[in-house]
Amino acid sequence: MLAAVLMTVAASGAAEAARLKDIAKIQGVRSNQLVGYGIVVGLDGTGDSQQAIFTVQSVANMLERFGLQVDPAKVKMRNVASVMVTADLPAFVSEGVRLDVTISSLGDAKSLQGGTLLQTPLYGADGQVYAVAQGPVSVGGFTAGGGGTSVTKNHVTAARIPEGAIVERAVPMQFADSQGLSILLNTPDFTTARRAADAINERLGAGAASAIDAATVRVNTALTSPDEAVSLIAQIGMLDVRQDDVAKVIVNEKTGTVVISGNVTVGNVAVSHGNLAVEISTTYNVSQPQPFSRTGETVVVPETSVRATETQSVFQIIEEGSTLDELIRALNAMKVTPRDIIAILQAIKQAGALGAELVII
Repeated sequence: MLAAVLMTVAASGAAEAARLKDIAKIQGVRSNQLVGYGIVVGLDGTGDSQQAIFTVQSVANMLERFGLQVDPAKVKMRNVASVMVTADLPAFVSEGVRLDVTISSLGDAKSLQGGTLLQTPLYGADGQVYAVAQGPVSVGGFTAGGGGTSVTKNHVTAARIPEGAIVERAVPMQFADSQGLSILLNTPDFTTARRAADAINERLGAGAASAIDAATVRVNTALTSPDEAVSLIAQIGMLDVRQDDVAKVIVNEKTGTVVISGNVTVGNVAVSHGNLAVEISTTYNVSQPQPFSRTGETVVVPETSVRATETQSVFQIIEEGSTLDELIRALNAMKVTPRDIIAILQAIKQAGALGAELVII
């Protein structure tokens, strides 16, 4: 399986041309995060307990706004849960557009299944209300139990409401001025920035674009109206730009995942890797006195055994300038596990023979 995965990455290692709109974005065009505090009602006894005092206080405050006076100390309920509501406000949305929202339990509720979110204002980073959320929640799982046992599928204390929020205020976007606009690469790279500027100049004329740094390409074209800005972005967004691959080896020690980019090269190095396994086992024997003995007593005697085994290892020669395919074949020839490969790659990097950036996540 590891060989198949790595070989797939190797086969797709050569960078192909991509549309500029797929590898970059326009400076000033961005989404905004929204957040709010709300209450989910209608739960079947799976809401917050009395320990979540903020839920009790919230219900008391809500009822007070409806003209009902209640003592929070006497309020007992399990069909209400306090939640945090989050959403992303995309660029260029107008008032009345609906957004998807995510709801997460704030207290000790067991499940949000079957609940309904009451009207919740969603705030931006500036403290202003930009949307209002309300509606029945969709958990995407369930929990059931009885007689001391329970069954839970998926995460039932987080839910979503598709199109559950209505935008009440739009965010103005300033992405272009009279002198032009700026393009930001998703993955900063000097070579890719230069290629993007060259592609724009080839389309719009010499001097129309310049690479400011590894992440920014400035398009210096006079824009007199929003329509001209939209037309310009539509043109340059369809241009094909070939990204430059950065040699990287990304490993995840928690899962044993190894991802190797296509430009990785290895210097001359010999690799040997052996596994040492230590097994410690304990068995318990019962020691009993002789029959009819008045002085002896029964005791439990533990017996511990330790066994260490080490598999035989061989040296695998990796010649200087070896490509990704050759590196994969060498590692697979050693019949090592993904976690062993992580250790080997770290050792090769430490030896200065890995021509790539080693990223551990």
